[in-house]
Amino acid sequence: MQENNSVDINGKKMKIDELVTRYKEMELAERERKARKSAKDQLKPLQAELILLQKHLEDINRRMIIVFEGRDAAGKGGTIRRVTRFMNEKHYRIVALGKPTEEQRTQWYYQKYVSQFPRGGEIVLFDRSWYNRAMVERVFGFCTENEYENFMNGVAGFERDLVRNDTILLKLYFSVTKEEQARRFELRRTDPLKQWKLSEVDLQAQDRWDEFTDVKHEMLKRTSTIDCPWTIIRSNNKDAARLNAVKVILNAVEYQRKDNSIDYVPDPKIVISGARELELMEAQKIERGSFKA
Repeated sequence: MQENNSVDINGKKMKIDELVTRYKEMELAERERKARKSAKDQLKPLQAELILLQKHLEDINRRMIIVFEGRDAAGKGGTIRRVTRFMNEKHYRIVALGKPTEEQRTQWYYQKYVSQFPRGGEIVLFDRSWYNRAMVERVFGFCTENEYENFMNGVAGFERDLVRNDTILLKLYFSVTKEEQARRFELRRTDPLKQWKLSEVDLQAQDRWDEFTDVKHEMLKRTSTIDCPWTIIRSNNKDAARLNAVKVILNAVEYQRKDNSIDYVPDPKIVISGARELELMEAQKIERGSFKA
């Protein structure tokens, strides 16, 4: 051992505290690598089942819509990429619509979304959807109070008609904590390969956290129905969220499974119903005086 609590490593002096820190970082990185590999190994057979599900929808000529909603940086896009990774590109589409054009502002609100709806045998995955009105537009004042109320009063009927007309509609809400969202934003800010993901809306998401929580509660309360319920995906752990989201999708369609050795049951710590999320949020408000989720 050298003086000043340092050691000699390959001819280079290093303080013991620094050595311990680096060792812990390497140990953590190795655990994360193994966890990612394990998650990938678990995900692959489920992705193979998604191909069978897709083929089943083609065979019976049935439509499916999957709505991906949630806070910014909650992992929606990454999950969509895993869901579609091995699917037949001819029979699915990913829809991520931008701000409405001036022409679209004069149209029926749902019109631009309906124009993207699936044909028979096709799956359409919405990376954000008509629920923009209930969330982002509401928080940032991009819609009027009357437009918001019209949407909230009518969306359940709109979705009920979809389901009644033989469309499978699955609504997923990705839930991330404020601390984890801040960490992901910082990664986007400092990583040149991810900076394009950081928008003006993202930059205000942390400051408006409580407002987004309030509109989330209102959305779940008024739009999670028996016909079209919300499913919440806890997504602080991206790998677990992706794995469990795929399980939820597979369980939404009655197709003939090929691999019965797979565990198709979602983790109840990761996947909860919209009704249960409401109960948790309201209990938190009673206890703390405000929502937490």
